Amino acid sequence: MIFGRYARQTLSSKFQVLFGVLMPLLFLFFFGPLLTDLPLDPKTDSWQILVPGLLLQLALLGASFAGFSLLIEKQTGVLERMRVTPVSRLALLLGRVLRDAALFVFQAVLLVLAALVMGLRAPLGGVLVGFAFVGVLAAALASLSYALAMNVSTPQEFGPVINALTMPAMLLSGLVLPMTLAPGWLDLLSHLVPLRFLVDAVRAGYVGDYASAAMLYGVLTAAALAAVSLTVGARVFRGADA
Repeated sequence: MIFGRYARQTLSSKFQVLFGVLMPLLFLFFFGPLLTDLPLDPKTDSWQILVPGLLLQLALLGASFAGFSLLIEKQTGVLERMRVTPVSRLALLLGRVLRDAALFVFQAVLLVLAALVMGLRAPLGGVLVGFAFVGVLAAALASLSYALAMNVSTPQEFGPVINALTMPAMLLSGLVLPMTLAPGWLDLLSHLVPLRFLVDAVRAGYVGDYASAAMLYGVLTAAALAAVSLTVGARVFRGADA
């Protein structure tokens, strides 16, 4: 029921659906052609490196800011009215999270379709793996975003925290360029960022390397991140009544 409510809200706002994918599309159209002749990896072409990173960038930047909508609901009293109903507190979180995951997977489909037109070639299995990682990452980050929104009062508190966390994640995970091109110390540091393993896994999927160590580490990291994030989010939503 909660998922349906927020899904209908999203479907009624075409700008939210289309403009959410605008930044990755700009990277694709204006940055992608700059990489086509660069020897980034002898085993892959530049599109198989760039597009997986843009997919996860879409989930990172979109889902991390999902809590803004909850802040608005707190300020307008919508959340309080929901909490006095018999609906499960876990459902209040999961309904929102599932809507976010579905939205970003849909936007990821639009991004991949545009990339195919521009020259991306990847196995269907790898493309589907990429969508799965987008959905899991979006669910995990949206859960943490909502948990943060429950613990702050204003957008002025929320925004700087999210920016401070997402910017290092973008720079150290190799979203645009693989971290193997970085100096050794920076490549080593990037392994402390969980998103790095998801990026490597999706890139492995885009070349059909499904049984690689990168895929295994990516799956394990995504599962752990989702489990921890959903647990944190659920506890915050339940604890809000205490």
